[in-house]
Amino acid sequence: MKKLVIIYLFLISTTLIAQKTQTLGSKLENISWISGNWKGEAFGGITEENWSEPSGDSMMATFKLIDKGRVVFYEIEIIREINNTLILQLKHFNNDLKGWEAKDETIDFPLKKITPTKVIFEGMTFEKINSNEMNVYVDIHQKDGSIKTVKFNYTK
Repeated sequence: MKKLVIIYLFLISTTLIAQKTQTLGSKLENISWISGNWKGEAFGGITEENWSEPSGDSMMATFKLIDKGRVVFYEIEIIREINNTLILQLKHFNNDLKGWEAKDETIDFPLKKITPTKVIFEGMTFEKINSNEMNVYVDIHQKDGSIKTVKFNYTK
């Protein structure tokens, strides 16, 4: 009987571990939970990030940071399916829509992995807390060459 209980507990624990580390395919339908109108706080101000539902092999977002009642900067972001994987690309703009990146330049974040609760790009991770809350972790390169990971907590 002891053997049976031990085997049963082992099977349950391996099933739970497998569920937590399950990797999903590189399809927009597997990350559609990102879509919605998200609000949070970061960099001493208020942040808004609005993601569309998947359509046309892509998702699109706008981001803005507001500090002391004024827009500091905007971003336009897309996640698109290319060559059986996903890539997140973005461009920054001042509050007068003057771009930070060159005309044909984007900041690219190749996909590393998708799980039921995380979308992990190189340098940016989306984490689903529940249907109305997510965290976004962004690696920001510092002037001294180091990388600082900034957490954005968003709610719908």
